[in-house]
Amino acid sequence: MAMGIGEILSQLGSIAASLMFLYTLCPLNVQITFYESSDERLKQSETYTIIQTYLGANSSQRAKRLKAEVVEDSQSPLVLSMDDKEEIEDEFNGVKVWWSSNSKAPTRKASSGRPNFDVVRYLTLTFHKRHRDLITSSYIQHVLDQGKAVIFKNRRLKLYTNNSGCWWMSGWSHTNFAHPARFETLAMEPEKKEEIINDLVKFKKGKEYYAKVGKAWKRGYLLYGPPGTGKSTMISAIANFMNYDVYDLELTTVKDNNELKTLLIETSSKSVIVIEDIDCSLELTGQRKKKKEKDRNDKNENKEKTDKKSEEEDEDDDDDDEEEEEKRKSNVTLSGLLNSIDGIWSSCGGERIIIFTTNFVDKLDPALIRRGRMDKHIEMSYCRYQAFKVLAKNYLDVESHGDLFPIIEKLLGETNMSPADVAENLMPKSTTEDVEACLKNLIQYLEIAKEKEEEEAKKKGEKAQLVAGKDKQELAQDCRMNRWRRQVKNMRNFFGSC
Repeated sequence: MAMGIGEILSQLGSIAASLMFLYTLCPLNVQITFYESSDERLKQSETYTIIQTYLGANSSQRAKRLKAEVVEDSQSPLVLSMDDKEEIEDEFNGVKVWWSSNSKAPTRKASSGRPNFDVVRYLTLTFHKRHRDLITSSYIQHVLDQGKAVIFKNRRLKLYTNNSGCWWMSGWSHTNFAHPARFETLAMEPEKKEEIINDLVKFKKGKEYYAKVGKAWKRGYLLYGPPGTGKSTMISAIANFMNYDVYDLELTTVKDNNELKTLLIETSSKSVIVIEDIDCSLELTGQRKKKKEKDRNDKNENKEKTDKKSEEEDEDDDDDDEEEEEKRKSNVTLSGLLNSIDGIWSSCGGERIIIFTTNFVDKLDPALIRRGRMDKHIEMSYCRYQAFKVLAKNYLDVESHGDLFPIIEKLLGETNMSPADVAENLMPKSTTEDVEACLKNLIQYLEIAKEKEEEEAKKKGEKAQLVAGKDKQELAQDCRMNRWRRQVKNMRNFFGSC
């Protein structure tokens, strides 16, 4: 009886699998095994994960059995990997290799405090021994590089924050970073935006360049400007554009310089390290000691006015409070911060962007923001017409309005208003507000702000005139007094000579 097509294909498949198995047993072949976990660490091997990712990305069209994992908010929501007992063929520089995914029962028994794994999984790489050098020196590194690139592309960005200095809660904790900011929606002049994007692209591709010039692969950005000008939004846009994690470093919770150094060493490559409001984070210029001494002197003067007994009691209480407060205070110094971001330890890891933000750039120590530490200074200014057009497109989906846009352009040139205030007035507050109503709301708000600025400027001018007039009167009085003194002196000299 003739065999059916299905039976023939089944037998051919069995024969092919048998031939593959016999080929792997050939004495001319070499096998390298990569285990999923190690007994020492009791956790999944990073190398195994990277290779599995590479094989999943390259075997989805060839393997018959695949495992699927759904990753939310990822650029590739469906992640595929080889199933157990699956074999695929790969090729590198004209050389064929074979990968197989295997599993076996555990050989060790469960012990107290050390959990046992249900199965031991491993990947096996098989190749002809004459290609040993190529495989071990080039191919495996190629697999690791490609696997890391796929993991980086598919990962979910994280937002990290440093915990308080308590021993039971130190280091970094994180949540998913899901800020939607992009450069396309950032309210900024197009030329300035393009300049920043080009700088970021150059940095991302600069690994060999930084190594050639002998610098750590990092770059510092200083974002400065009035409140509401989009500094935090710029940070989010940079992170999304670069596909980097964000580390939000709160200096006031860092105990000392050593803890700061440890936190920065624990940050990963391909990350943005942020210190917002650096001028308010800590007193980094030595003023803290002066203030403390002044407060202590004031307390001592007040205590002298009280009786001796209550003075001793109050002093004990104040000392206890002061000691407790001193324990909670951060002892991070300016030199400690500078050494952490720009010293020898700053080279531990690469491809990092460090961002400082401030509302008052003049308050910062010049050593903190010099070139080489903060390489690029970006002024986040008040909203001007080009930035307004971006906001109008974002909030109202309108790119022009023949009657109202020219009025807004004129008012924005005469008034200082932050992009946050402009955006708030452009946002519809009800379902009945249309584009024209929102634009008119903005015009009204700009006119009110302009009048207020003019009134404040007038008051400042009047005050300056009063001060100038007072100074003029005081100067005239001083001149009269000096003239009178000269006259008295001359009279004394005259009568003295007589």
